[in-house]
Amino acid sequence: MATSTVELDALARPRVGKGAARQVRREGRVPAVIYGDNKPPEAIALDYNEIWKQYLKGHFTSTVFKLKIDGEERLVIPRDMQLDPVRDTPVHIDFLRIGKDGLIRVLIPVRFINEAQSPGLKRGGVLNIVRHDVEVWCPYDKIPAAFIIDLAGVPIGRSIHVSSINMPEGVVPTITDRDFTVATVVGRGKQQAEEDTEATTTAEAAAPAAAAAEKKS
Repeated sequence: MATSTVELDALARPRVGKGAARQVRREGRVPAVIYGDNKPPEAIALDYNEIWKQYLKGHFTSTVFKLKIDGEERLVIPRDMQLDPVRDTPVHIDFLRIGKDGLIRVLIPVRFINEAQSPGLKRGGVLNIVRHDVEVWCPYDKIPAAFIIDLAGVPIGRSIHVSSINMPEGVVPTITDRDFTVATVVGRGKQQAEEDTEATTTAEAAAPAAAAAEKKS
């Protein structure tokens, strides 16, 4: 799935710091920084309403933006957005420059289909998702919306590895030294055993600290 590029106007920020950022917000803009591609960081400001509109569309951190700053263009992708803890509105954005090779590193969510056609799940098995997303290198204009994994015919005991994901041309996992597991279909007994083991390990790890606290009191 090709990724469309969103064009936005931006202003260069001559001043940085908390005071300058607050002033930018009072003017109805969102402070931001562009970094990466072996170039110095650039402090900019974007129109709040435009950013909020793009954020509400979803997939904000996998959307490519063409920012127009003082007559020049920057091809970027959001790497982080800080939200107001009370109002849940954007207060700062970090953008990553896209280099000449056009490759970026991005997390792609994993989606599962045809659960009803999995023999393992029909028999009462459980889908154990090891990775909810997979980090890949890909061209900025070909960011997949999601990786789709078909569970039809998957029995209990089957592991689904990253090599089984049909990735578009030019998209490769950032981890290449092993065929890591994305999900497994396990029996409920095994799932419960794994959960019990994890709970026991957590309790054992917490016991010395609790004993020390009790002795101290």
